[in-house]
Amino acid sequence: MSECRKFISLVSRNTKCYFKDKFTFFISLLTPLILLLLFVTFLRNVYIESFTMAFPEGVSVDNTIIEGIAGAWLMSSIIGVSSVTVAFCSNTIMIMDKMEGHLNDFRVSPIKGTSISLAYFVSNFFVTFLVMMTIMAVGHIYLACVGWYISVEDFFMIIVDIICGISFGTLFAGVVESFISNQGGLSAVSSLVTALYGFICGAYMPLAQFSEGLRNALCMLPGTYGVSILRNHYMNGYLDALSDAGIPSQAIDGIMKSFDAKIYLFGTEIPLGAMYGILMGACALLLVAYIAIVIIKNKRK
Repeated sequence: MSECRKFISLVSRNTKCYFKDKFTFFISLLTPLILLLLFVTFLRNVYIESFTMAFPEGVSVDNTIIEGIAGAWLMSSIIGVSSVTVAFCSNTIMIMDKMEGHLNDFRVSPIKGTSISLAYFVSNFFVTFLVMMTIMAVGHIYLACVGWYISVEDFFMIIVDIICGISFGTLFAGVVESFISNQGGLSAVSSLVTALYGFICGAYMPLAQFSEGLRNALCMLPGTYGVSILRNHYMNGYLDALSDAGIPSQAIDGIMKSFDAKIYLFGTEIPLGAMYGILMGACALLLVAYIAIVIIKNKRK
């Protein structure tokens, strides 16, 4: 069997092992779906009020636009966070193989160590992508019910943004979890990332509400830009609809600043292209680190 076929078999095996445990797949979906449920049942009016406060007095806006932009902002938050947190949770196969000795069995088989490590990465990427598409589908059904203003172009760019976010999350998880070899360590890291990541990337609370020093510090983290590019493509259609409804450009610009569609670092606005560059640059650095870890570990065996 060629090395390529061995690699494909490993990717297939890792993916099937993950989806074989239906409970694990359910847990991966649980947190983002809970966030969506909390929004619909409890926080919806809070977000809607936050947006309407930016509108000038006397201007009437269709409820579908207001409810839609609030839901779109939340979807960008959920997907931006989940692209990383789900990647950490779905990488359990690599940890379990270490614990149960399967990884040692692979290493004594006629498979290159680099193929084994790369198979974990590709499988984790594929699993995370499927989970994210499921989350996106549920969220978009909600948006379609309350008010859909997302263009075809923005829709496809959202998928591109998700792929970029998953690339970052999968590489980040691969680097960090390369040093974990037991269930306790995996649970601790997954819980820490799940609890903190949404706050430090501005997903749960807009960065504009933080102090200037903290805001500048968080804007140095690549995950912040992964969320912001999603905000741009999720909110574009709704902002255009607000403009057509008579909302002044100054008010729309204020919404973009207040809700992180525009990001400022030390007073300088970061263009959308630069956001992609920062995020993909971080992915490149993580890829180099991941490759270095794989090479070093294979030399030690």
